[in-house]
Amino acid sequence: MDIHVVWALVAALVLIVGIALVAWALVQRKKSPTLPPAHQPQLAEELAIPEEEKKEPERDVPEDGSTRMRRLRSRLAHSANPFGKALFSILTRDNLSEADWEEVEDTLLLADVGAETSQQIVEQLRKDARVEDAQNSLAIREMLRTQLLQAVQTDAHGQAYDRELELHAQPDASATHVIMMVGVNGSGKTTTTGKLARLLLGEGMESIVLGAADTFRAAAADQLQTWADRVGVPVVRSEKEGADPASVAFEAAERAEADAANVLIIDTAGRLQNKANLMDELGKIRRVTEKKLPVGEVLLVLDATTGQNGMVQAKVFAQAIGITGIVLTKLDGSAKGGIVISVQRELGVPVKFVGLGEGPDDLARFDAEGFVDGILGD
Repeated sequence: MDIHVVWALVAALVLIVGIALVAWALVQRKKSPTLPPAHQPQLAEELAIPEEEKKEPERDVPEDGSTRMRRLRSRLAHSANPFGKALFSILTRDNLSEADWEEVEDTLLLADVGAETSQQIVEQLRKDARVEDAQNSLAIREMLRTQLLQAVQTDAHGQAYDRELELHAQPDASATHVIMMVGVNGSGKTTTTGKLARLLLGEGMESIVLGAADTFRAAAADQLQTWADRVGVPVVRSEKEGADPASVAFEAAERAEADAANVLIIDTAGRLQNKANLMDELGKIRRVTEKKLPVGEVLLVLDATTGQNGMVQAKVFAQAIGITGIVLTKLDGSAKGGIVISVQRELGVPVKFVGLGEGPDDLARFDAEGFVDGILGD
């Protein structure tokens, strides 16, 4: 064999072996990408998580209840047209005429107090006014305050309203108390659910679970999740839009029971395009939830600015689901404050909470004296 052919074969063999060794080395490097010991401390330092990133994300501290109603009173007193001020200005006129009394009644009607209740208040004011000197503004104001308080604090039969939540009326530490939130879309129901969780946390509730059972409205669960994340409250939700609301509510009840939570708050759908189907769905949510936990409270969220127009919607919910209380949103600065009186009289249940504005802590327990003093501008 020619010597040149031999050397060519040797060179080819060496080249093949070299390529094989390089390939093997690359495979081993991918399998075990460790650095020499000298470089490992540097790598560990680069990959270390800073201490500040290891901490829990900072959460909001909900405001306690002591300042919430004071803020509402201040806002009502400084609003453009609280009806109490208008009534006071009429009643302090000299020698009230029949036209003046008609103006008093019109003011009550415009404030959405309701026709029957407005007439009762005017009749009582006329009786009291006969024995009061119109020049004595303090006496007139106290007379008006007494009548408004009577209308706000009592039902059509003169019985005082009980505004306590079921969880406070029966504070069993081992029980999970369930609150269902109902109302039409646009009334602020989901936002109110988040604010109520904040309020209860601010009052000392240690463990709350939220159920996102409004599965038909786009982004409702995301909205509730945002509120919950701010205060570290878990949300049970479905990632699938249009999922069965009752199924979500049942899972939320299971989670609340497993966590031994103090409170479970369930946000529900509120579309009124088909009232029968909606009410059937709300009834199903309640029945399914009560397979795990009893529902102690059903709160109707109502937009105060809708006035008497909202009463029709309120009656539908009251008849279908059996509400135990009312949350009035957008009450601050409204000349429609009389809706507090009329909605209680119409539905036979008390206003338990009022929305003060857009802030995260702008939800307060309803306080009759604070409300009346606010609309009188005290």
